[in-house]
Amino acid sequence: MAQESSLHPKSLMKQDKPAASQRPARPIRPRTPQTHEVRIIGGLWKRTKLAVVEHPGLRPTPDRVRETLFNWLGQDLSGWRCIDAFAGTGVLGFEAASRGAKEVLLVEQDTGLVAQLKRVQTQLQASATQIVRGDGVAALKHLDPASMDAIFLDPPFDSVLFEAALQAAGRAVANGGFVYLEAPILWTDAQLAGAELHVHRHLKAGAVHAHLLKRLQASA
Repeated sequence: MAQESSLHPKSLMKQDKPAASQRPARPIRPRTPQTHEVRIIGGLWKRTKLAVVEHPGLRPTPDRVRETLFNWLGQDLSGWRCIDAFAGTGVLGFEAASRGAKEVLLVEQDTGLVAQLKRVQTQLQASATQIVRGDGVAALKHLDPASMDAIFLDPPFDSVLFEAALQAAGRAVANGGFVYLEAPILWTDAQLAGAELHVHRHLKAGAVHAHLLKRLQASA
């Protein structure tokens, strides 16, 4: 006489179910980048919103800081030559072009961000702007001495680019021109002396130190 199985039917059902390690893995869906917006504060494209795709380390200059910066610089930048050396979203460079700057060079190393900058350039029909993929410090070093009316420096906060960028900017800024520096710390006149710059204005907003710098020769 055949022996009855000692296994309960529910036990059989449990055995038939594949172990978790044997189940097919669920497909991983690619994460869709989050899109945010920044707005141009003044000038020809006032209140125009620009799309900003989420990107590691990308940190658009806050509206409050940008508004203060362009109050310092003046609302009309007609005829100015400017460079946004670590463009990112490009909002500083496009803000300058919106206010009448005749030449604005936007330099960005990341390919995806360069493509986004070009989309914004087309959207705004910003003919005064030129977008270049490259290294911001190298671009500053290639400028003619004393050739820029405004230089915007906003390197990644965790980078080691600040000193080299300031040295190059001090050489490239015109007498009477301005260097804008956004940094995680306050840069003092003593630290800036090697770049022949000094602090003209300063604002702290949260973790951001916004500096407006001028050449030492222009302070006399």
